[in-house]
Amino acid sequence: MMKRAEANKKITELIESILQDTDCFLIEVEVKGSRTPKISVFVDRHERNVNLDECAEISNELGFLIDAHEIFDDSYRLNVSSPGLSRPLVDRRQYPKNRGRKVSVTYQEDDEQTALKGTLTEVFDDKIIVKKNNENVALPFNEIIETKVIPSLK
Repeated sequence: MMKRAEANKKITELIESILQDTDCFLIEVEVKGSRTPKISVFVDRHERNVNLDECAEISNELGFLIDAHEIFDDSYRLNVSSPGLSRPLVDRRQYPKNRGRKVSVTYQEDDEQTALKGTLTEVFDDKIIVKKNNENVALPFNEIIETKVIPSLK
């Protein structure tokens, strides 16, 4: 059995190869536990959320490759899903599809952390624009610590 860091790296390589010809992209791979490792893979899409059928297809392919590469000696649990609203946006590619949604952004301002809640209105290569009380606030990606989408009931 590979060490956890090696397993994580190899699974990341495998999932990237599976996703390369799709409009899905990898957000994160987590490998937890030792007796029966639990592998959580989070994938997203540019224009819409990943659906259950797509997650199942990716999971089947990845499971086959994990077995073929003998990453684990024994059984493991594999879960492929979209990140969901409870997880922060960690990849710049997640931002565009969330334009128009309410967000909570924690960012570094001078030497302290500042929080801002507002509507994500624009996404550029180097920054986002969040509108709060009719004022647009530009936040460079390199200053953003965490962005979470605030669920709304419509």
